[in-house]
Amino acid sequence: MYQLIGGFLIFNLGILTGWLVARAYNKSKFKLYELEAKAKADLIKKEADKILQDAKSDAKELTIETKQLHILAQDKEQALERQTNSFVEKEQRLENLIKEKEKLLSNLTEALAKTASLTKEEAKKELFKKYESEIEADLAQMSRKKIKIAKEELEKKANYMLATAVTRYAGEFAGERLINTITLPTDDHKGRIIGKEGRNIKALEQLLGVDIIIDDTPGVILVSNFNLYRRAIATEVIKRLVDDGRIHPARIEEVHDKVQKEFENKIYEEGEKIIVDLGLFPMHEEIVKLIGRLKYRASYGQNALAHSLEVARISKSLAAEMGGDEKLALRAGLLHDIGKALTQDFDGNHVDLGAHICRKYNEHPTVINAIYAHHGHEEPKSIEAAAVCSADVLSAARPGARREVLESFTKRVKGLEDIALSFDGVIQAYAINAGREIRVFIDSNKVSDDELTLLTHKIAKKIETELQYPGEIKVNAIRQSQAIELAK
Repeated sequence: MYQLIGGFLIFNLGILTGWLVARAYNKSKFKLYELEAKAKADLIKKEADKILQDAKSDAKELTIETKQLHILAQDKEQALERQTNSFVEKEQRLENLIKEKEKLLSNLTEALAKTASLTKEEAKKELFKKYESEIEADLAQMSRKKIKIAKEELEKKANYMLATAVTRYAGEFAGERLINTITLPTDDHKGRIIGKEGRNIKALEQLLGVDIIIDDTPGVILVSNFNLYRRAIATEVIKRLVDDGRIHPARIEEVHDKVQKEFENKIYEEGEKIIVDLGLFPMHEEIVKLIGRLKYRASYGQNALAHSLEVARISKSLAAEMGGDEKLALRAGLLHDIGKALTQDFDGNHVDLGAHICRKYNEHPTVINAIYAHHGHEEPKSIEAAAVCSADVLSAARPGARREVLESFTKRVKGLEDIALSFDGVIQAYAINAGREIRVFIDSNKVSDDELTLLTHKIAKKIETELQYPGEIKVNAIRQSQAIELAK
């Protein structure tokens, strides 16, 4: 029992000793652990301090970088804002352009819809009219400078063209006088022309409508009248009577009728010859006659046919220089004064008469425009019409080409005859003695002897009212009866 107790005690003592030893061992081991932990803690602290220091340094650098990034971000934001604003503006502009395009398409659609029922030419006119105002300002601005340059160049070119055209054609001046001289074989023929009691010369002056001057000049008589055609017929009649030797009223009338018919044929032949020479066929025969008749018409002392031919040839040269139709310019130049062949027989100015006759016989519109344009009634619409206008001025402007006094005189004496012929009962009226006398032949069936004086007074008063003239004008009214019967 005691052994058991002893053993138990020993066992317990061993356990206690072991516990104490273990405790002591653990205590020492704990201290070791504590020391290691402290060492590690110091190391960790140092590392932490270093990390903290590094972190502070990194944080400082990061702060600087952050500031820099912030500034950069602000710059980028501003640039982005500017780009955004620019994009917005462009987008707005694009929207405006789209709206304008839509509006333009709408207008064009309306215009096309409107022109759907129109012809091609009418549609062109409508579209041009619609956009004319929009492009007018741009065209004016674009062309102003070019026009200035073109004017300078054209002026030089025009002067060269005019000089070239005039150099190529140097025509002779054809002047017209109011008197034709007839040479007689002997002075005895003067007596025959006068006739018994002046019977022959009165018949000649009445029928021919001219003033026959017989003075002391040996072997010569003068035929005076402003009308070239009438004077040419009178001259030819007198020459034939002198050659024939038979001079009396019946023979005078016979020769006059024959010469007048021959002259009608002659003026057509002369006109035809000119047309053939110039290569202007075909042309209506009535216009051909008028061209021949221009030979017996003067303007300011310048022969109308010679002037027309000169204008035609200069017009042709000018048109050639300017790239126009030479033949059309030649035709327009020849016909520009064609109305002058009609002014002695019809009322009105030669421009309107010429345009009317050319329109009547289907002449080219350029010819008609040239007729109007050469006196400023219209603007020239073509190179050819402009060439005619320039050529007309050149022909008329040559020194000595025209005489204003002669033209005013012929107008005055023509006015005398027109006034007399305006009264009922007047058969013929001739201005003679250089316009100082008007010889009026009265129809005895319409005007009696008692009415003759009153009619003469009325003619004189109308002349006083409508004409201006120096000195006096004698109104010589002749009332006569004539009967013709044929013996078979």
